[in-house]
Amino acid sequence: MASDKQVRFIIVGGGIAGVTCAEQIASQFPSDEVYLLTASPLVKTVTNFKQVSKTLEEFDIEEQPSRVLEEKYPYLKVVQSAVKLLRAKEHLLQAENGQTFHYKKVCLCSGGRPKLLIQDKPHVLGIRDTDSAQEFQKRLSKAKRIVVIGNGGIALELVYEVEGCEVIWAIKDKAIGNTFFDAGAAQFLIPSLEAEKKDRSLPCKRSRYTTDKTGGYSGTSGELGSALGPDWHEGIELKGAEQSSSGVHIEYECEVDEIFTQQEFLQSKLRTKKSELGMWPAYVQLTNGKVYGCDFVVSATGVVPNTDPFLHGNNFELAADHGLRVDDHMRTSEQDVYAAGDVCTAGWKPSALWQQMRLWTQARQMGWYAARCMAADVLEEPIELDFCFELFSHITKFFNYKASGFARQV
Repeated sequence: MASDKQVRFIIVGGGIAGVTCAEQIASQFPSDEVYLLTASPLVKTVTNFKQVSKTLEEFDIEEQPSRVLEEKYPYLKVVQSAVKLLRAKEHLLQAENGQTFHYKKVCLCSGGRPKLLIQDKPHVLGIRDTDSAQEFQKRLSKAKRIVVIGNGGIALELVYEVEGCEVIWAIKDKAIGNTFFDAGAAQFLIPSLEAEKKDRSLPCKRSRYTTDKTGGYSGTSGELGSALGPDWHEGIELKGAEQSSSGVHIEYECEVDEIFTQQEFLQSKLRTKKSELGMWPAYVQLTNGKVYGCDFVVSATGVVPNTDPFLHGNNFELAADHGLRVDDHMRTSEQDVYAAGDVCTAGWKPSALWQQMRLWTQARQMGWYAARCMAADVLEEPIELDFCFELFSHITKFFNYKASGFARQV
């Protein structure tokens, strides 16, 4: 039986929030053992960080073996395991590998999971971590048409990168990418969807690592690996069954009404459209009345906070989006339990120029600030809400164009 460990700090999650938090704590307490618990053998790290302006940051995300962190911080211990249970009142956390930790402070950075339109449908796929991206590649290789639902970052990257397959892209907005840019910029980017891939792609020069799949990415409880990076499609051939690309067709201002399997479709009142639509594994009925047959549906409609591993037996206050509500020191409602990244929801009154979005930049900022708050509490030092929460700013790349944005007061 694995022995119990008494630890001062433990961080849960190998995504960018968790790794940033662990690195910051390890640098502030260089002689203390800090534990990072992650379901994946690879962790997400920030590289090539640049301070573009006072409020804009630019950086790359790399997947690296956990030993890279341990070599950099001798007292940072990475444990590859999902969480089995958390007993916040007892300050106890048990991993699925049998290890038990009695902690002083814990920070939960378990990220989010895909917000699937319809659960338990065989032809609906969400893309969130490495496993789901590889499953998408496998299905795409045999597909002639897919339907993509959503207008966020994953959807924007996906419809741009896919070739050899017709893409039906359904969005609820009047323009593509409205979260990131205005309608004018969206109109400028649309012709890029028809450009030849060889003319629009640049090679990724960042290091990449692979791992033995027998180890698996997920815990026995189905714990998801950490979220994909902005270059998630690099090294994955996103090519369908057709020899040439069939293009992207966009359906604006609509959502999914219903998704049918082939059998359900043939038993529905829509079966009269069989000769018009042809035979497909799945059919999507949109709220604008249109129906499309497809090989499968990609649900790219965002994420929901991955709080499930921590709720049983605890008394966490949840926000309306089911994230762990945190105060302006990143503390949850349970004593000595902090949270950062996609799993949490800001519970303080935000600045008029800041809004929470589950993006890489905010995950890094929250992880860094949570570590500072944990340290300040241990050292009994005062700390104020960081300036990064005063003004929302973000820089990224879509359709091979660099884009940056700031919050506007409305």
